Amino acid sequence: MLRIKLTLSLIILFGVYICPHASEVEYVLVTNEKSDSVSIIDIKTLELVKEISVGDRPRGLGLAPDNSEIYIAVSGENKIKVIEPNSFQVTRSFYSGDDPESFAVHPSGLIFISNEEIAQTSVIDPSSGKIIAKIQVGIEPEGVSVSPDGSTIVVTSESSNMAHFISGSDYKITKNVIVGARPRASCFSEDGKFVFVTSEISGEISKIRVSDGAVVNKITLSKDMAKPKDILLARDGKTLFVAGGRANEIYVVDSINMNVEDSIQVGRRVWGLALSSSGKLLFTTDGLDHQISVIDTNSRTVIKVVKVGQFPWGVMTYKP
Repeated sequence: MLRIKLTLSLIILFGVYICPHASEVEYVLVTNEKSDSVSIIDIKTLELVKEISVGDRPRGLGLAPDNSEIYIAVSGENKIKVIEPNSFQVTRSFYSGDDPESFAVHPSGLIFISNEEIAQTSVIDPSSGKIIAKIQVGIEPEGVSVSPDGSTIVVTSESSNMAHFISGSDYKITKNVIVGARPRASCFSEDGKFVFVTSEISGEISKIRVSDGAVVNKITLSKDMAKPKDILLARDGKTLFVAGGRANEIYVVDSINMNVEDSIQVGRRVWGLALSSSGKLLFTTDGLDHQISVIDTNSRTVIKVVKVGQFPWGVMTYKP
């Protein structure tokens, strides 16, 4: 009897120490435009573990606030495909409006998605799969970002050279801010007071004050081939990582003073960016090399490349 009790105690104790390891599981998800697939990579091993078919030309992707669903914008089908995050199986889909490209998930769970061909941002309730609002924006909308408190949504319109500020409560445009040629993506500061916008053709990054829409600072990347696309804020709340497009570099920018601190060589036509939950690893989609680069954010060096599908576009991380 004593041996049984001791064994049970050891099992319980062992279980206590095992359980935390389950939470260390984390994945990278990559959309592949030409393979019509999503590649799934284990962050711990940095190995490809699965590739799933999702439909014609997947691009943007995102996660429900409660981690219950993963959303994929399938541009060639005008749909959002929904992936169950434990099995990584497509479970359902719903209409997204024409030509979905990028989107952002609001803290409420609503999806704000750019419909490039029709100059529109659609607001979708994923629980019903219905479009609940349509917002007319500039020509060829692309990037979408949401402030930390959900009060402001920013949509960039490539051919109008504008960043549109949209109210998160009534979905009305509150400001239209002129930025550099072909704005692609944006991200907010940690406190939501500023938004940073990349402009591909002009090679610029604009820092905009949210309260009044004033462009308070702007930098132009010096390298001739620098065509900034994706942008995100590091976990320190101060550092920006910027994908340089055909410059094949990641730019490290001080968000306070807007100075370029460093650059990191990656694969060809770097496009999308994502950080691990710890912030220690940065993942880039290198479209023309059909790979992702894995960057150690402390040393600012590439530690591995992982081959994925054809022409990777978007990337995100997911931790169960």
